[in-house]
Amino acid sequence: MKRLFITGLLLAGGAISGYAANNADNTGRNASDQSVTAQNQSEAQGDRDLTRRIRATLIKESNLSSSAKNVKVITRDGKVTLRGPVKSNQERQAVGNAAAGIAGKNNVNNRIEVQSNQ
Repeated sequence: MKRLFITGLLLAGGAISGYAANNADNTGRNASDQSVTAQNQSEAQGDRDLTRRIRATLIKESNLSSSAKNVKVITRDGKVTLRGPVKSNQERQAVGNAAAGIAGKNNVNNRIEVQSNQ
């Protein structure tokens, strides 16, 4: 009986931690996506400055949610990729427009996702 109880606890713990990991961690989706991730951020001074300027602009926007202010801004060779969840299509567009205003419209790849459950 004791062994059955401990096994049940281990299985339940795994199910709970697996549930949390599946909801909070999108590593698997990023790996299968084969696109730009935060690890692709360039260390070149110009790219870092561009990312910093976009991030500062997003933080100053009072009409954006914290999700929108915290999207990933990844810059490599002057090309910016935006990734992460936002609450609405309006936020997606606002973040994309802010980045385009700094990096140039043709230099922004807006991969932001609108989350319906936020």
